[in-house]
Amino acid sequence: MENPVAFMDGKDVQCSAFSSEEAPVSDVPGTSFRRESDSLGDSKLTGDVSGATAGIDTKPKSIHRAKIWSGEVENLYRFQQAGYRDEIEYKQVKHVDMVERWPETGFVKKLQRRDNTFYYYNKERECEDKEVHKVKVYAY
Repeated sequence: MENPVAFMDGKDVQCSAFSSEEAPVSDVPGTSFRRESDSLGDSKLTGDVSGATAGIDTKPKSIHRAKIWSGEVENLYRFQQAGYRDEIEYKQVKHVDMVERWPETGFVKKLQRRDNTFYYYNKERECEDKEVHKVKVYAY
């Protein structure tokens, strides 16, 4: 392989993307980005996107284990069995607005795993008493 530098024309072109000042990265209105440098010389691109979807990358503030069964614990059990933290993470990953639920009980009816296989759940309770302590309850 030849040296890629040999193909450059030698003209100096100033690039605002490498400056340490505020620089527009996108022509989309309502977005602004700036490059931040830490003491080690590494830089990262940070930005603010006005009007973006709220709740992107929502992280829980605390976690505890369920002690007794409830409808909320049942639904959390179903989400966690399918590989998700809770309904919030499921909606973020799968980009859905609504989760299919049984109208009689309100329990989750169907979930799609990350590998695109489906889990189908019954109308009745599936989280047995011996499984309740395994369910993680997240607080935001």
